[in-house]
Amino acid sequence: MIKLSILATTLLLFSASNYFGQTAGSSLITLHPALFLVGDSTMQTGSGNGEHGPWGWGSEIIALFDPAKIHVYNEGRGGRSSRGYIEEGAWGKILERLQPGDFVIIQFGHNDSANSQNYPDRATITGVGEETTQFGVGEAKKVIHTYGWYLRQYVRDAQGKGATVIICSPVPRNTWNSGKIKRGFDGYGDWAAASARSTGALFLDLNRFAADRFDALGQEGSKPYFNDLQHTTKPGARVNAESVVAGIMKLKDRKLARTLLPPTR
Repeated sequence: MIKLSILATTLLLFSASNYFGQTAGSSLITLHPALFLVGDSTMQTGSGNGEHGPWGWGSEIIALFDPAKIHVYNEGRGGRSSRGYIEEGAWGKILERLQPGDFVIIQFGHNDSANSQNYPDRATITGVGEETTQFGVGEAKKVIHTYGWYLRQYVRDAQGKGATVIICSPVPRNTWNSGKIKRGFDGYGDWAAASARSTGALFLDLNRFAADRFDALGQEGSKPYFNDLQHTTKPGARVNAESVVAGIMKLKDRKLARTLLPPTR
């Protein structure tokens, strides 16, 4: 049974908005049990109906869950790293909405390696250690941690709210070598796995599951599935979403798998 807050019978229409890729940040309530998708533009929905331009897997995966069992909120944000999502307050807003029994899927890495003109405060230290660096002075001083440190922070926070956390390795880039898509994402896949192990979070090797799918399509056959080096088109987002589902089905914890709709093919 889904637990509904006050006036839930008049607010059920908000859950329907999930199917159009809208985030719950603009809604008045959050329905539970909930699955929050936390990540970057490779997760976030693009603009329009997805027929043109980049498209994130977060929108495509919503329709693969049973809305009678769980409510999915795509909270991916373009340009964000594991650090930036926390520092700008996006993660804090999700923590305010988390309840025991909820789920969080976390996928970062595409923006952790370097700052950009639009997002000058997103880079993290590579690896999973406790080392730090800092820049600025006085009130402007910032301490920067490793990619793994930030992932562990997400897990600690969410577990403290009674939620189940799944860390994903980053989806593959559109880079190929000898007919195979490049795997591992420059170490971020291994660091994501290590962060999950050290915190007791679940780990979903999305990089590997998606790479297997794209390898089967081949480099030429995969061209329509990518919008650019980093981002997928809508068909590519569907491949990534189905790869997430394949990973969920293999997790030792079956609670989230039981909220999926039966496969249609």
